Amino acid sequence: MGKKVTHFEIIGKDGKKLQTFYSKLFDWPIDANNPLNYGQVDAHDSGLGGGIATGQPGEPSRVTIYIEVENLDEYLKKAEGLGGKTIMTPTDVPSGPRLAMFTDPEGHVVGLLQAGSMA
Repeated sequence: MGKKVTHFEIIGKDGKKLQTFYSKLFDWPIDANNPLNYGQVDAHDSGLGGGIATGQPGEPSRVTIYIEVENLDEYLKKAEGLGGKTIMTPTDVPSGPRLAMFTDPEGHVVGLLQAGSMA
């Protein structure tokens, strides 16, 4: 069985506007009451959980899927061996999971989530 997609993320220039758009469009409950104003999409009624937020200065808008794996370093190395490029080394999110990110050979951003680290 293949690895499962466990999270999605929509990052743009105006996170608040995107949160309002997707909340109204799909009736998603979104909670951005946190220091980063990261809008957590409630997965209970919407299927797969996710987040909607403002990106860092200069960061392009993007939609990213996160795949759960047992070992982040191992999968980053495997992605690089297949022509990908690591863009975020394994990082612990405060009060959240352990993540890493890479781009595929065409530049698409893909996230990895450490199995067992999701709160």
